[in-house]
Amino acid sequence: MKKVVNRAYAKINLSLDVLGKLENGYHEVQMVMQTVSVFDLVTVTKLKSGIELSTNLPYLPIDNNNIAYRAAEEFFEYTGIKAGVNIDISKRIPVGAGLAGGSSNASAVLKAMNKLFGTGLSLKELCKIGVKLGADVPYCILGGTRLAEGIGEKLSSLPKFPKCSIVLVKPSFSISTKAVYEKIDSYSDYRRPDTKKLIDGLHASDMEMITSAMGNVLEEVSLSEHPILEKVKDELVNLGAIRSQMSGSGPTVFGIFKNYEDAKNAKKELWGKYKTVYICTPV
Repeated sequence: MKKVVNRAYAKINLSLDVLGKLENGYHEVQMVMQTVSVFDLVTVTKLKSGIELSTNLPYLPIDNNNIAYRAAEEFFEYTGIKAGVNIDISKRIPVGAGLAGGSSNASAVLKAMNKLFGTGLSLKELCKIGVKLGADVPYCILGGTRLAEGIGEKLSSLPKFPKCSIVLVKPSFSISTKAVYEKIDSYSDYRRPDTKKLIDGLHASDMEMITSAMGNVLEEVSLSEHPILEKVKDELVNLGAIRSQMSGSGPTVFGIFKNYEDAKNAKKELWGKYKTVYICTPV
């Protein structure tokens, strides 16, 4: 085998709660995350030596400032394999969008290299490598509907999210995750998700229970600094979404629709007003 092609799926946060700040500077979080069908295509080809990286977006780094490049470095260090890889990333997930595009690319590289070099690493071992790269990487390795705790690396499987259509809307700017987490500590009065009710809703496959329990405390920071995000949330609801919410630290906002036709109409109405609008489904 000389080449492996993997899909790197985006994720959304059905909930994101910040429980406190740890001594190491990281925040303790509790999140319910969901992969969705928007994906980047990651192609990893075996080389004799070295790491090469290319992407369809000329402004992205192609050295170890790219998390996918560092994933290859960490894989070789962990396994002791003396070889090289060429990594090509065809980006479709918006960059700096709160959709874990970079973390998903890194996870796709780790899984591809595990197959390419026949190392037979378990998912647990891949996650052990992945957490060195970023808190979202272990989740992206596993995917699906999961509860994430700790700094995001403690993962528990949850029942599948009910069938629906999801519209993703990303305005033309990006938001620094680090900056948002630094500011959330100064906020004390914000609406928190009801994580237990959300999980109960997933077990019951009750969309009304799920959506009423959702929440993202980081909205307090991002929406106050970027009022257009509140406008996007309202537009999605006015166009038929049963719930709209920001993903991660933003700026992507998503709307959950019971049927595809309503989602399709929402995309049509919002297309052109915002930089990126996608229809997708839970994966």
